[in-house]
Amino acid sequence: MSTISKENYLKTIYTECNNGKGIVTSSVLSEKLGVTKAAVSDMAKSLSKLNLINYKPYKGISLSKKGEKIALQIIRRHRLWELFLINVLNLTWSEVHEEAERLEHCTSDLLVDKIDDFLNNPKFDPHGDPIPNRNGVMPPLPKLIKLSDVKIGEKYKIARVNDQSRELMDYLTKINFKLNAEIQINDKLNYDNTLLIQNKSASISLSEKITDKIDVILIK
Repeated sequence: MSTISKENYLKTIYTECNNGKGIVTSSVLSEKLGVTKAAVSDMAKSLSKLNLINYKPYKGISLSKKGEKIALQIIRRHRLWELFLINVLNLTWSEVHEEAERLEHCTSDLLVDKIDDFLNNPKFDPHGDPIPNRNGVMPPLPKLIKLSDVKIGEKYKIARVNDQSRELMDYLTKINFKLNAEIQINDKLNYDNTLLIQNKSASISLSEKITDKIDVILIK
């Protein structure tokens, strides 16, 4: 069992468990990782023997304390690398995810702590995801609202993008839709729930497929 495969499973289990009920199904892991359900089952058995997950066939999968610790270490490396690549090496929003995927598996704790200190111990990565500290503790999250659920006439701050696909990130960059930018909701089309939004530089429209992937904070 490769270390990279093991770490990718643990990271994905952590992410999916924290998005839902505390467990993840083999079907979801199969879809997220692009592997067969049989491959998920084989890996789950191996991870269970290493006491990294809690696994019973057909009952779902969750992380053990040991597995969660490793998952948080990988997530920390990934998110710090993303921020470093943007802030220091000037990579684009859409480029950093794939590069961080490679770097997260070959970075020592010493180096990642040095990167953390160099970046002044940031709380969030370039996509708005929280960065665990060196003790594996996540920073508190503000109250987030899906962009698809906002109210017409209100002002919001862009806080998080929940899809890091290159195509989406390139498009958001093209329309100058940036993290922490302020926006105002001008209208919503009943036909397909497209939002008409005003940001600092222009009026833009976003489909529900996109707004469902973005979280914002209400500006009071």
